[in-house]
Amino acid sequence: MSKVKSVIKKINGNHVIMLFIMAVVVTFIIESLGRLSSILALQFMVGHPLIFFCNTMLVMAVISLSLFFRRRIFAACMFSFIWLAIGITNGIILINRMTPFNVKDLATLSEAQSIMTNYFSTKNIIIICVGAAVFIAAIILLFLKTPELPQKVNFRKSIACFLIIVMVTVGSISGGMKLGVLDTFFPNLAYAYRDNGVPYSFMITWLKTGIDKPHGYSEEMMTSIFTGGELGEDGIYTPGRDDSKDVKDKPNIVFLQLESFVDPTIVNDIEYSRDPIPNYRELMKTCSTGKLTVPAVGAGTANVEFEAITGISARFFGPGEYPYKSILTDETCESVPYDLRQLGYTSHAIHNHRGAFYNRNKVFKNLGFDTFACLEYMNNVVKTPKNWAKDDLLVGNIRDALESTEGPDYIYTISVQGHGKYPTEEVIKNPNIKVTKAPNDEKKWSYEYYVNQVYEMDAFVKHLTRNLSRFDEEVVLVMYGDHLPALDMTEDELKTGELYETQYVIWSNFDMQKQDKDIATYEITPYLMKRLGMSVGMMTKYHQNYENKKNYKKNLEALSYDMLYGKHYIYGGVNPYKPTDMQMGVKEIKIQRIVKIGDKYYIKGKNFTEYSKISLNGEPLKTVYLGPTILALNEEVDPADAKKMKVSQVEKNKEILSTTE
Repeated sequence: MSKVKSVIKKINGNHVIMLFIMAVVVTFIIESLGRLSSILALQFMVGHPLIFFCNTMLVMAVISLSLFFRRRIFAACMFSFIWLAIGITNGIILINRMTPFNVKDLATLSEAQSIMTNYFSTKNIIIICVGAAVFIAAIILLFLKTPELPQKVNFRKSIACFLIIVMVTVGSISGGMKLGVLDTFFPNLAYAYRDNGVPYSFMITWLKTGIDKPHGYSEEMMTSIFTGGELGEDGIYTPGRDDSKDVKDKPNIVFLQLESFVDPTIVNDIEYSRDPIPNYRELMKTCSTGKLTVPAVGAGTANVEFEAITGISARFFGPGEYPYKSILTDETCESVPYDLRQLGYTSHAIHNHRGAFYNRNKVFKNLGFDTFACLEYMNNVVKTPKNWAKDDLLVGNIRDALESTEGPDYIYTISVQGHGKYPTEEVIKNPNIKVTKAPNDEKKWSYEYYVNQVYEMDAFVKHLTRNLSRFDEEVVLVMYGDHLPALDMTEDELKTGELYETQYVIWSNFDMQKQDKDIATYEITPYLMKRLGMSVGMMTKYHQNYENKKNYKKNLEALSYDMLYGKHYIYGGVNPYKPTDMQMGVKEIKIQRIVKIGDKYYIKGKNFTEYSKISLNGEPLKTVYLGPTILALNEEVDPADAKKMKVSQVEKNKEILSTTE
């Protein structure tokens, strides 16, 4: 025991050495949790020593605050627990989802509660509470047992040591960034955490958010971007001033963003029993097509749709940032729905997944959509073996949106069937397509599962185009994959050599000349509008008229900053866009009457789904879904309150998306 105390005293006297050892251990634990494997963490440490060192120094910089305390070992342990808490939370979350833990998950108290209910079972929450109690007891014991310095803290020495540690940390990270060892743009958070280390990735997604203010930002700078007379004589853009006068043909515009949809045959060393995308491949031969540069790999669906809807590049934002989780939760932004409204269009968003995912139920109001139909408003949902909704039900939802208005419609559809994670064991017993060649069994089963989802999505594309070909109004359909699947693909494994490319197709039920062109996601809508003879919206005008100019991207970033973070100089100093009174679901949910049979209450109405709950005073009640026209109440209520009952759509995390009037 005396030897242990002697060692503790020596370490206490050489605190900087102790800090570095603790930082190495803590970093290794965090990386093990982030990879769900100590072996992979060891490979990361040995294979990428500079990156591991940068992460270790970042951890050490925080722990080194203990230099200013007399009870140094206790303080160092407490600061270490901050990093360990991040690592433990990240590890638990990665068991349940693909996106690692980041600051945006805990931006608000409500999001923190969502994390608990979404990613932890009741049993896990109990274990966490017990663990917290044990942790508090350990802190008390640690405080009582760890020694203090025999003398007062030498603050001059402590400050000097702390500053040296911070300078080494900043220098190593800055050097890593300049050398390209550390990434500064994260197209996929999961890959970023894996390649750059958890501490660095967590820090960079916290510190770097939003769009940087342009150098020399001013009203003169913004209004001078447009030099071709596109704006008014006052040099500002005013929505609706003159945009609709020359537009004659207004076809319905449907965008279809296909989850993780790419041509599987582009992967080297993987072969299949037959072509996985025969219908899409045929469309590429006859329709306008080209390579689509997307801002994400393996994940990041929301950023792809953000680019297509706003014309803004997601690369302008912080590493790994989702505008849907940051600025767009509070601010409106010029978008395709706002622009097309000037031409008489009604805008619909459709997604066969949770409405609250990526805050879409809130963000789409700030992007000008009139309706949003998500999973909670859909019936006859068929699921994949991994519990994602299959895409074929979107055919009916798109048709419902088209038939809901007499005028032209803009529909942005987000599919989900192809979503990962992909199993590494056999899941589909009688697949439509078999993988006939693969480097190993894990890849074989992952690709076989994925390729069969793609095959069904391809069949859905055929079903949709056939359905729309019979529609009695003109329709143009733009389709593309949002990003490569989360199969850890590398550039060397792809025949194209490109991680950020998918393929788009523009189909129509009327004659439209085939024109092939490679474009970026944020350029696709202005490109389509140009093909249709439209030039409505400030961002559309900019893309159409300045795409070949020298400062195209620089000025696009400046416009994006002005619109979202600046003083709205381009609009005359005022944001002209207001949130819409968006209706959840294309078909309105209605109560027709409340019936009591025996001691049970039933609500009869229209357009109910399995997510419909009878509610009273804003609180969902126990409900039995009996069909799209009837719900049964499975608990007692005061008869005097029965007439006050309504129907709410409640998503799986108990958030109420809408309630009948």
